[in-house]
Amino acid sequence: MTIKNEFMSVPTMFSVPKNLLFSLGLPSAENTFYQLPPDELVHQCLERNEGKLSDTGALVVTTGKFTGRSPKDRFIVKDKITAGTVDWNEINQPIEETFFNGLYKKMMDHLTNKDVWIRDCYACAEPEYRLNIRCINEDPMSNLFVYNMFLRPEEKESDSYRMENFKPDWYIIHAPSFFSNPEKDGTRQKNFTIISFEKKTILIAGSAYTGEIKKGIFSILNFVLPYNHNILSMHCAANVGKDNDTALFFGLSGTGKTTLSASPTRKLIGDDEHGWDENSVFNLEGGCYAKTMNLNEDEEPDIFNAIRPGALVENTTFIEGTNEIDFTSKKITENTRVSYPLTFIDNALHPSIGGIPKNIFFLTADAYGILPPVSKLTPGQAMYQFLSGYTAKIAGTEEGITEPKPVFSACYASPFIPLPPEKYAEMLGQKMKQHQVNVWMINTGWSGGSYGVGKRIKLSYTRAMINTALQGKLNDAVFEAHPVFGMLIPKKCPGVPSEILDPRNTWKDKNDYDKKAKELAGKFVENFKKFAHNASEEILAAAPVYE
Repeated sequence: MTIKNEFMSVPTMFSVPKNLLFSLGLPSAENTFYQLPPDELVHQCLERNEGKLSDTGALVVTTGKFTGRSPKDRFIVKDKITAGTVDWNEINQPIEETFFNGLYKKMMDHLTNKDVWIRDCYACAEPEYRLNIRCINEDPMSNLFVYNMFLRPEEKESDSYRMENFKPDWYIIHAPSFFSNPEKDGTRQKNFTIISFEKKTILIAGSAYTGEIKKGIFSILNFVLPYNHNILSMHCAANVGKDNDTALFFGLSGTGKTTLSASPTRKLIGDDEHGWDENSVFNLEGGCYAKTMNLNEDEEPDIFNAIRPGALVENTTFIEGTNEIDFTSKKITENTRVSYPLTFIDNALHPSIGGIPKNIFFLTADAYGILPPVSKLTPGQAMYQFLSGYTAKIAGTEEGITEPKPVFSACYASPFIPLPPEKYAEMLGQKMKQHQVNVWMINTGWSGGSYGVGKRIKLSYTRAMINTALQGKLNDAVFEAHPVFGMLIPKKCPGVPSEILDPRNTWKDKNDYDKKAKELAGKFVENFKKFAHNASEEILAAAPVYE
């Protein structure tokens, strides 16, 4: 099937008041494109040879050198707001305000007399916490990503989103073609992301990977919501059933948040970032940023069908001689992505606000094949696992990885949380106990052996386990505690072969399983040492036993 190029309208240039440009430190611009609709942005990308249309009408682009985030090049300005509040570490790296000021001026000089794209949008679906964002991009592709991913004004709000009326709370300045001088500018290398809470501005340069924009805003919300409003910000997906029973899906990239939260029987609140206040769970975004590696219509129909006009597909290739996307290709990267508005999902909730959660799922892709495919956690175990934030990388995903490698990311979000992890964990623990939320651990990884020996747990089985838990059919199940990790394993689960529920049963060599389980337990205990001094007895008692 071939889709005609319908994006032939002439892009609209808006006359931007000079005082607004001056207020940004931008004396002038060649052309200023403000609030362009998606079709005009796509048209510009095609005219500038910055992308191609797929056979379904989606825009396919490449992001150059960077096909993922560069966490070692992310900095937070150390100022009177952050000096005593941010958890300074190898992720939350401090940078002096003088460097931020110098780079801001250099970036504005770089953008002067060039085409710029400006978009006003917001984060947080709950109106009380709305964060107005003004984003300045130097290319239409990135501006399309901003349109897709952040919340868009309703038609009735159009007057408020005229540039002269809009009151930004935060700014994003994004210039992929600008590079710093590390020796003079205080950066590690030529690309960087710098967050200033005092100036309420995020600078992103040297990288066209759009995920830096998304996670920049998430990082500031992970400070603003807990610190200013006592609201738990979460790296999780969320959906809601017909009885207003909200479910949360925590997990690192590749564990299945987007896939498993999309359900034909439940409304999608969002696939990645949420806040939890006294009355509700609300989406922080207005779109989805889904992985597309090995995407197929049968297993992930919602994502597959969202790849249509207006969607932005990153770093995929076409089947030779066609404009049909090859979702199996790793030629550019394994981290192939698509962004699209939440409205592209037929079963999306609008506004994207749900009730208090009844079930929480911790997703892990255990490449060692040790953890059960489904298990129930006690409150102490839930807090232990939340602070651990475990998954595993498989061989071949990164250079030098030849066997499974454990990954521990506190709160399933350590690259994006400026405050100490214990702050988020304490808030989650209070909410879980207050509302008596069921917490389940779901292994979307391997069974019958580690990666290369065992097989990945079927998606159909994982969906059946989650649906059974959501329906309350596991609440009264007969459970048996895992001998090393302690989580409670159900003896039976409808739609799932009973023999795979206990992972030890799936290994040919049971002694080898026991040995590897103790090895993995040791990695958990070693990682948790950094939290042990602040952990309660209940949490410490939830540590795996492997002596």
